[in-house]
Amino acid sequence: MPELPEVETVRKGLEQLVLGKTVDHVIVSWNRIIESPDIEEFKHQLIGETLHSVSRRGKYLIFHWTHFDMVSHLRMEGKFDYCDADDVVTKHTHVRFVFTDQSELRYLDVRKFGRLTLLPKDTAENYKGIKKLGPEPTNEMFKLEDFVAKLKKHKKAIKPLLLEQTLVTGLGNIYVDEALFMARIHPEQPANTLTLAEIEVLHQSIIECLQKAVDAGGTTIRSYKNALGEAGTFQVNLQVYGRNGEQCPNCGNEIAKIKVAQRGTHLCSICQRLHD
Repeated sequence: MPELPEVETVRKGLEQLVLGKTVDHVIVSWNRIIESPDIEEFKHQLIGETLHSVSRRGKYLIFHWTHFDMVSHLRMEGKFDYCDADDVVTKHTHVRFVFTDQSELRYLDVRKFGRLTLLPKDTAENYKGIKKLGPEPTNEMFKLEDFVAKLKKHKKAIKPLLLEQTLVTGLGNIYVDEALFMARIHPEQPANTLTLAEIEVLHQSIIECLQKAVDAGGTTIRSYKNALGEAGTFQVNLQVYGRNGEQCPNCGNEIAKIKVAQRGTHLCSICQRLHD
């Protein structure tokens, strides 16, 4: 699943490619991709709309058209391709935004889990999936004191708690493993047992891990590519994710893969010890 760094890279790519484009017509070949409104209204309302900007909230992309916001969640394997209108329509292409200059933005999704939702202009922040999101993982938005207070209220293991997106948004399975390793915290450590020192390190590790991944263009796992068709490079910097059986870069211990809340989880049992 594309995580925050991948979605941010897609956003940047889209802004290079399609800002200022005006929709001539929209073709939808898999109706379930469109969450709302109904298919015909979705297609009709976008005719004549010009794309002014693309923003991101957590893992959601928000397309700012002249009169509408369009929220996109890529889910497992959704992606956007930019091409000419006469280019061959490849398999798994489900939505085509055909522009007046005969270029196209195409939404492709092997698993068909992604969703597009058209909303009145400037209302994307009220979208059901966006309303519950925690702060963006930046020093300006992600305040340490708030993070400390919220963690102290939860007995849940730290990894699944971070995956909920309510304490801070944008962390998926890959970057939770990486941030917890950087902070030397066991993924099953109950959140309310973390020391202030551990929370401070974790807070900074989350910010640094995601920023480094954004700078590297995201992580390529299986089929991820950004809107420019380029694979991200952060996978070469992963310290534990996907490296089970290899040596820990800190201590040389073998990196293990376990299940935490039904998610494959990578850690070093020496660097990341459970404590009372």
